[in-house]
Amino acid sequence: MIFIDACFRKPTPYTPIWLMRQAGRYLSEYQEVRRQAKHFLDLCANVKLATEVTLQPIEILDVDAAILFSDILLLPHAMGLPLEFLPNMGPKFSRTITNLEDIQALKPQAHQQLGYVYEIVANVRAQLDKSKALIGFSGAPWTLATYMIEGQGSKTYQHSKKLLYGQPQVLHALLEKLSAELIAYLSKQAEAGANALMLFDSWAGALELEAYLTFGWSYIQQITHALKAKHPNVPLIIFPKGVGAYLGHLNGDFEVFGCDWGTPLKMAQEILGDRYVLQGNLEPARLYSQEAMIQGVERILKVMGKDPGFIFNLGHGMIADLPRVHALELVHLVREKSRR
Repeated sequence: MIFIDACFRKPTPYTPIWLMRQAGRYLSEYQEVRRQAKHFLDLCANVKLATEVTLQPIEILDVDAAILFSDILLLPHAMGLPLEFLPNMGPKFSRTITNLEDIQALKPQAHQQLGYVYEIVANVRAQLDKSKALIGFSGAPWTLATYMIEGQGSKTYQHSKKLLYGQPQVLHALLEKLSAELIAYLSKQAEAGANALMLFDSWAGALELEAYLTFGWSYIQQITHALKAKHPNVPLIIFPKGVGAYLGHLNGDFEVFGCDWGTPLKMAQEILGDRYVLQGNLEPARLYSQEAMIQGVERILKVMGKDPGFIFNLGHGMIADLPRVHALELVHLVREKSRR
């Protein structure tokens, strides 16, 4: 698998490419399947439909890796927080975490309630071409904790930060519980057939450096250390969004560091390039314009050269109204311009 070879910095015939949120609304095929499921959570739990949308970008775009179609909030939901996805609002928990009693009331061994996720992984792996990799994933503890405390996405993280600075022991208790569940959850995805595992820390950039190292990155280190001990041949990808200024402080047991579009790739290469394979980081909105997309691709490949330790991706997820023709062209463009 060219994607897995790149994760371990082995020579590849070209730079592999996949796209975050590559299964989504910009594809009419996805929209058709989405209409078959009553709610978004139903789609995530439907083995047949989730398998279909996971495979769509492979069949349509011919990317080098599929990523499990799922949602980072399935685990908190399984831990006992009622979750719904509201139109034009996104995910919302009707009950939130406010104190130690709430944390103690969370269901233990919640990862065992997510058998359908492992079934989807196994199903996709069985149908996926042997040359294509399958990526399993989860949210990182800090990002999941913010949703569980705020109840939904936030611009200020008011309640989360109030706990962090006012009652740090409460936040640590939640992060510890989440980390234990995530180690088991990701491990089961690997056992079901995922060839690589990815941690998304979407709200990493909400914290100052000291707070992020203590309440965010230290738990990622704990998870990756445990996973490498269990699955040494499964590459781990970390994507902490918005921490470009903190790169010199980040290290751990993983192979690939995902760069968001706000992190200059040249800087990431200079700071992390000798230790980790980099993944990224085209600004997704460049796909609105063919010219802007081509310029972005050429700039990134010029920085990374023909480094076998590089994976092309977006610097965040695909946007719902991006032209699919440009996504198709992007895959072809990267492949042709990076051929060795």
